[in-house]
Amino acid sequence: MDFMDLSLRKGVVGLATGMGAIYLLYKAIKAGVNCHSTISSSSPVCIARLAIERERHGKDSGELRRLLNSLECKQDEYSKSMILHSITRCVYLLESEACTCTFEDICLVASQLDDKDNNVKIQALNALKAFSGIRKFRLKIQEHSIKVLELISTVWDSELHIAGLRLLNGLPLPDFAHPQLRRVMPALMEILQTDSILAQVQAVRLLSHLAQKNDLLYDILNCQVHGNFLNLFQSTQPGNLLFEVLVFAERLSEGRSSPHYRAVNWQYNEQSLHEALFGDDSRLADRLLALVIHPEEEVQIQACKVIVSLQCPQDIGHRPSSCHASSSHFQEREDKNQ
Repeated sequence: MDFMDLSLRKGVVGLATGMGAIYLLYKAIKAGVNCHSTISSSSPVCIARLAIERERHGKDSGELRRLLNSLECKQDEYSKSMILHSITRCVYLLESEACTCTFEDICLVASQLDDKDNNVKIQALNALKAFSGIRKFRLKIQEHSIKVLELISTVWDSELHIAGLRLLNGLPLPDFAHPQLRRVMPALMEILQTDSILAQVQAVRLLSHLAQKNDLLYDILNCQVHGNFLNLFQSTQPGNLLFEVLVFAERLSEGRSSPHYRAVNWQYNEQSLHEALFGDDSRLADRLLALVIHPEEEVQIQACKVIVSLQCPQDIGHRPSSCHASSSHFQEREDKNQ
């Protein structure tokens, strides 16, 4: 009797479990139908196949529109992240369909930057980056640059930094963003000194661009940096990072040598970037001379450009004697080595 009872109970539990699984599956399918969301069909292979079919028949697949519509439905974080990821793929692979999207679609994607989940934010940034390759959307995406800068400076996540900075580096930043840029400058400098190579490269590219803006140059140069900042100029650093850091140094050197900048007697913090690179106790000259024999040619060339920019200030570059007189740092290094 006990054995029969046990078997009966197992049978009931098994049936209930099976019915529960079927019910959950039914709900998932129903939700997918209602929101027109079949994420699995948005794999790279499926999207690539749609792109090929469109080339053959000249007819929109409707996949991108379906994904955007599903994004408007209430979704959990994982689903939103996957939908945004698929949207990014579609924009790259189905560019003609992406061109038919509207500014409202851009705003819908940008609204996901307010999601509480970091991965959703990252995928939204990637999708905006994809859309920014289409000329007509660039100004609309540019309107969200303040929000992107805020995320970069308040969320400490290297993947988010990379995605946000990649987006900003592909956009012409408007003048109205300059006040926000000043506020986030310390965060950008901190990202440059992290151990994420991809984030460092993106951060220094943005800083190099901003260094060419007269009204932002002092804010960059007066940013506080770590005591080991010049380690970024060591030959052990990856070549792509070294090259970008050297470009940054050249633009800073050119900027501080311009008549516009030299017209003011600027004061710098003792731990500032200016003191690390151009102060009396800076060891930048030593690092540059070592990089002249770097195995990568573009690093060698860029190191030489920085040396020239330090020796020949832009406003007196047409006077060779002045260039010779201003090279004391490098002459001192050469004298020591003799």
